[in-house]
Amino acid sequence: MEATIALLLDTANFTLALLLVTLGLVVIFGLMNVINMAHGEFFLIGAYVVVAVSNATGSFWLGLLLAPAVLAVVGLLVEWLIIRHIYHRFIDTILATWGLSLVIKQGVVVLFGPGAQSVPNPIPAAVDVLGVQYPAYRLFIMALSAALALATYYLFFRTRLGLQIRGVIANRAMAASLGINTRRMDRATFAVGSALAGFAGAVMAPIMSVDPQMGVGFLIPSFLSVLVGGVNSLVGALIGSGVIGGATTIFSAGISQADAQILVFLLAMIIIRFLPNGITGGRK
Repeated sequence: MEATIALLLDTANFTLALLLVTLGLVVIFGLMNVINMAHGEFFLIGAYVVVAVSNATGSFWLGLLLAPAVLAVVGLLVEWLIIRHIYHRFIDTILATWGLSLVIKQGVVVLFGPGAQSVPNPIPAAVDVLGVQYPAYRLFIMALSAALALATYYLFFRTRLGLQIRGVIANRAMAASLGINTRRMDRATFAVGSALAGFAGAVMAPIMSVDPQMGVGFLIPSFLSVLVGGVNSLVGALIGSGVIGGATTIFSAGISQADAQILVFLLAMIIIRFLPNGITGGRK
C-alpha cells in the first residue's frame, strides 16, 4: 500500500513539475504558433539564476523571485531582436531559436563551467502523507504548480490583457483595427511564456542537477504534452502533462528509463495519430 501511495505521489509530482515547464511552452508554441527550440534553455537560465543568487547571497527564495523577472527581460529581448522578424516563418523560427539555444548553453559553460551545480533544498523536512514520508519541497512544487496553472488560466481568460492577447492571436488585423497594439501584445505574450519557463527552472533547481544540458530533459516531454493535450489549449497542457508525466513515472517504476521513454513516445504517437488536434481538440 505504501509503495502505491509513493508511486502516486511521484506521479503527481512529476506531472505538476512538467506542467510548470509546459505552461510556458503552450503560451509561446500553442498560442503564438512560435516553435521555440530555446525553451529548454530559458528553463536552464532560470535554474542558473537561482545558482548565482544562492551563491552570492545564500538565499534560494530571492533567486526564485528574480528568475521569472530575469527571463521576462530575456524574452522581451529575444522577441525584439529575433522573433518579431520571423513570425509565421516556421523553418526560420526553428533554426533561429535552435541557434539561440546553442549560444545560451555555451554562454552558461563559459560563465559557470561544464560541471553540474547544486542548490540546497530550502525545505529539507519530510511530511507524512497517508503513512508515507514524502519530501516537503516536492509537495511545495506540486502546490505551486497547481496555483500557477490557475493563475495563468485567469490571466489569459479572465483579464483585459488576456482578452487582448487572445484577440491578436485569433485575428491580428481585426485586433489592430480595434486599437489594440499588436506589437505590444506579442512582446507581452512572449515575455510571459519566457518568465514561466524561467520560474520552472528556478523551482526545479534544488531537486535536479543544474548543468548546461538540463533543459533538454524537460523540453521534449513538454512538446509531447502540448501535442497530446492540444496545441492551442491551456487545459490541454494540464491533460497532456498528466498523460506524459503519469506514463513516464509509471513505466519507469517497472522498466529502465530508456525503455520507459520509448513507450511514452509510442503512446504519444498513438494519441496524435487518432487525435491529431490533441485530447482537447484545440479547445481553450
